[in-house]
Amino acid sequence: MKKFIVVEDSPIVIKIIKHIAKLDSSLRFDTATSFKEAKTLLENEGGKQYLAAVVDLNLPDAPNGEVVDYTLDLKIPTIVLTGSYDEHKRDQMLEKPIVDYVVKESRFSYEYVLKLIHRLHKNQHIKVLVADDSATSRKFITTMLQPHLYQVIEAEDGKQALNIIEKDPNIKLLITDYNMPVMNGFDLVKNIRREVDKNSLVIIGLSTQGSGGLSAKFIKNGANDFLSKPFSHEEFHCRIIHNIETMEHVETIQHAAYHDYLTGLFNRRHFYEKGEEALAVAQKKSIPTCLALIDIDHFKKINDVYGHDAGDLALKEIAALINQAFGRFVFARMGGEEFCVLLPGLDIKKAATLLENFRELVEDHIIMLDNSSVTITISAGIAADQNNTLDGLMSESDRQLYNAKQAGRNQICVAE
Repeated sequence: MKKFIVVEDSPIVIKIIKHIAKLDSSLRFDTATSFKEAKTLLENEGGKQYLAAVVDLNLPDAPNGEVVDYTLDLKIPTIVLTGSYDEHKRDQMLEKPIVDYVVKESRFSYEYVLKLIHRLHKNQHIKVLVADDSATSRKFITTMLQPHLYQVIEAEDGKQALNIIEKDPNIKLLITDYNMPVMNGFDLVKNIRREVDKNSLVIIGLSTQGSGGLSAKFIKNGANDFLSKPFSHEEFHCRIIHNIETMEHVETIQHAAYHDYLTGLFNRRHFYEKGEEALAVAQKKSIPTCLALIDIDHFKKINDVYGHDAGDLALKEIAALINQAFGRFVFARMGGEEFCVLLPGLDIKKAATLLENFRELVEDHIIMLDNSSVTITISAGIAADQNNTLDGLMSESDRQLYNAKQAGRNQICVAE
């Protein structure tokens, strides 16, 4: 993550930020205690080395917030810090394209600032679609989103928005007005929700017709949230951040449910779900399919001789090789030192050739440890589909894997 700059003349504030930032190794920042020092740092490449600026409104050589205009002119997302709450000053600042206005009240204020820094880093990869037939309204919303580093796309009506979403599955947030020609906000939301659920795309509805019934209707039709125009800067961004973070939490949970923690490969649960789907499609289309079970030879010995860290490293490196060799197939770590690959489109001969190439790849691979190195081998069993269930294929592959182990390991056995 790119570093940020803190422009602050209070040693205590800088000390607090340093202390909190130490708890997160990804946070790096430079400090300046005056406007002059800030200019010296920011003149290097026009400030492009900084993700954001956290600036005090009252500096010895810039008592009226001059540093804010300076960092904004350099197109650096700017978070304003102030020692006291001033309603008029706050309104003045929020008229500028700043990220937020934060009062130095407690440790939680600085933790909030660092949370915003993380949010800015993540926002760079989030696409937002703004759908509104009013060019003025679209520009207003886009202007509010851009300081937070979102990738913003615009649509003039619901139909255009729907076409954009259908072509770009990477859009994570839709902000849509209700009253639009061709296709209104309700119809847009209903059409989207036929294909995309709330955990994959956040939808926030907007309208100047701020009745409770309208907000309820938006949400009942599939929107995640609703805002009545006009809305405040803080409400707008708090709603967006809340909904995006909820989506990210769900994604994290889903990832954990379907991935192996150590290797990052898919896990047994994912393999059975996707494997049964792929096998059913292959059988319906009469496509040859094989299944291979792969096991690391003498894995316990690696743990006993070199330690469990070496065993974990071996699992990670085998996982990386599996990902490299079988990327287009369904594969997973099934548990322990065992991995499984479903190979739709390959008959037994082609599957055996592919697994033999993989066996040689593993045999030639050197795993570098702290003070030594180690090589490992794998054994594998392969079975071809004869209109089996996935469990049936697994059982036959397991028998062949047992044969490979009994025959001396470091080899591939296939079902006759």
